[in-house]
Amino acid sequence: MLDVLGAEIGKGLRVQLSHPVGHIITLLMSTTMYLGLQFVLGQGQLRDDLLPQTLVAIGGYWFLQYAALVMVADLIEEKRAGTFAQTQMTPAPPWLPMLGRLITASVFGLTVAAVAALVPMLVAGITIPLRWAALLPALLLGVNVLAFTFLLAALALASPMIGALQALFTALVLLLNGSFLPLAFYPDWLAVLARLLPTTLGVEAITRTLFEGRTLGEIWTGGTLPLLIIHTLALTVVSGVLFVRNHRRALESS
Repeated sequence: MLDVLGAEIGKGLRVQLSHPVGHIITLLMSTTMYLGLQFVLGQGQLRDDLLPQTLVAIGGYWFLQYAALVMVADLIEEKRAGTFAQTQMTPAPPWLPMLGRLITASVFGLTVAAVAALVPMLVAGITIPLRWAALLPALLLGVNVLAFTFLLAALALASPMIGALQALFTALVLLLNGSFLPLAFYPDWLAVLARLLPTTLGVEAITRTLFEGRTLGEIWTGGTLPLLIIHTLALTVVSGVLFVRNHRRALESS
């Protein structure tokens, strides 16, 4: 089983690293877009009171965007080429190759998000304080992102429209998770809708611990941490159930 897992992770990383130019161009476009929009929203200046919080939020978006790209792209290619069933011909349980892809997605997504965040930090001199209280929300944010990524992979097994769905969902995350403006600037009704999306609650919990000095107890009693845990658990359960169903149907139709 470990051999299957290691082979899947190695294959995924080799595929992504074999096209570095495309990733570099995308990174440059993403960081330029972020700084450009912050310049516009700041009415001709980069506002020091907004940049740190929005950088945390767009970092969560970058993690989701690239993890989903890795997770879904391979499945789409296999289904188009008609090789999906062959890749499942292994004594290992069907969830094991998917776990390997999820690990690849997390490694690649985290690496890209870290590099992408470093660029505006150096260009604009953004400083983000580090506090231990942010560690748990950050871990939950990572699980939240990967659970949603797995949900997209489950949809990719059944829907020919997964490319459009992925673009729609990730665009909504970018618009509403605080990447442009912190959640405190949103109308109440829009903030409620934004919290239904992946990353938003995690970003809110992290920014409250980092920039407001809140403790874990305070964000628990304030409701953000319990909602983040519930949201993450719900995404995990739904994605797991949907994957089992769609994986079985995909094999039957291959």
